[in-house]
Amino acid sequence: MDAFADKIAIVTGGASGIGRALSEQLAQRGATVVLSDVNAGLLEETARSINARGGAASAEVLDVRDFAAVKKTVDGIVDKYGRIDYIFNNAGIGIGSEAHEHPHEAWRKVIDTNLYGVINGVAAAYPLMVDQGFGHIVNTASMAGLLPLTGEISYTTSKHGIVGLSGVLRIEAALHGVKVSVVCPGFIRTPIYTSAEYIGIDRDKLLKLFPKGTSPEKTAEVILADVERNRAVIIPPRYMRPLWWLQRMAPGLVSRLIQVGTKQIMRYAKA
Repeated sequence: MDAFADKIAIVTGGASGIGRALSEQLAQRGATVVLSDVNAGLLEETARSINARGGAASAEVLDVRDFAAVKKTVDGIVDKYGRIDYIFNNAGIGIGSEAHEHPHEAWRKVIDTNLYGVINGVAAAYPLMVDQGFGHIVNTASMAGLLPLTGEISYTTSKHGIVGLSGVLRIEAALHGVKVSVVCPGFIRTPIYTSAEYIGIDRDKLLKLFPKGTSPEKTAEVILADVERNRAVIIPPRYMRPLWWLQRMAPGLVSRLIQVGTKQIMRYAKA
């Protein structure tokens, strides 16, 4: 029996990238999936594609920054299906720049979407999971939530917040039969790199410096395998894990390496 068969799963940011891959694979494995995203057209196309291949998927246009809307969606799913087994708080955006050039509105936009998007999903779903005595919350952070990555300060701040939130919640949630995991992807081929806004940085030059990364499909496979194992911290691709270990053992060394890399990147990619 597949661990995800006959389960009810919500995936935010489900129209593309990791969210879409998760939704597709959950449906393939027998879950009923509710996808949400702000991109209505792409969201509907994704749901239709899943259903056409025999999966069970529905689409909810949703801005995760709006707690009332998130709660309404979550409550509606519980009213319809009687429970929630999984919520994947996956929606996120990025705005790249040096810290001194990062406008306040960029801080608000990124924090509201990335961090408060996760907070809103947790605040809506977690009390219901406590009441039912089971469930699994999976929050998408980033390697930027484990390392002091530069050039995207609001993004890195939001992802560190998600890692901290998930760690604390996991301890409390276990007392109520609820599981919590945080996903910290490395370089993944998702639209966030090409769609992100860059301030004072040449996008094309910057992207040339980064590896192409792992596919969303391979990433989703790792995530679901580790969700099954109830891992606290999930790092896809797995070859990125040594960076986290190095950060824990020698944070000063990692900071120095990142500083040197930042200097070289900004010298090359400044617009």
